[in-house]
Order: sequence, then C-alpha cells, then structure tokens
Amino acid sequence: VYLPILPLRGMEDWDRQTHGDSVTQTEGQVTLSEEASLTMNCTYSTTGYPTLFWYVQYPGEGLQLLLRYFSGDTLVKGIRGFEAEFRKAETSFHLRKPSAHGSDAAKSFCGASDTVLGSGLLTP
Repeated sequence: VYLPILPLRGMEDWDRQTHGDSVTQTEGQVTLSEEASLTMNCTYSTTGYPTLFWYVQYPGEGLQLLLRYFSGDTLVKGIRGFEAEFRKAETSFHLRKPSAHGSDAAKSFCGASDTVLGSGLLTP
C-alpha cells in the first residue's frame, strides 16, 4: 500500500515573498509504504519572529490546521499523530509522522506569519 502526500496546489497567490519574507516546502509528491516514517521539509525566512503552521487537506474536505508553533516548547504535537520541530538556527519547521497510513493521504502546506509585520505566507 502506498501513501501519496501531495503539496497543496492552487494557492499561487500565496506562493510568493512578502516584505522579503519567504516559506519554502521542498517536496513534490511523496510516496511511502504503509507504516513508513514521513518527513515533509519546510524552511522559512522572516524579518521578525515567526508563527509557523502546517495545514492539510484530505480528499473531499476543507483545509485543517495540523499544528502551529508560536513560542515555548520547540517540539509541537499535532492532530493525527503529526509533529513538527521548530529549529530557529536552521530556520526550519519540518513535519513528521513516525508511522504513516493510507488515511494520511492528503495535500499539505506549511505557512508562516511574521508577528512583527503581520504578513502571512503559505507555500504549496
């Protein structure tokens, strides 16, 4: 059984830089075996202190917030067993799931909101 995890498409208006800030998700389609470990990379560049997000869209459903980092513990636990770790020095917020399943197949994207400028960035 294979698990396709797709970056979200159709968000072209959000896939750009704002005030010199940017968010980058490097994967295209990811295909995994059932119960394999999943990692989706997300890096960011902001002029202020970022709030970071991972969203997901399951087939036939609207967008759902998987998890969010604002401050505090750098390891963020989200819904459905997903987690991400904020690494300020690496400017990264990679999404992970230790054991992915077919029910996890979805489109995903990372996002950032600069708390100084108030600008929002999403990337497919």
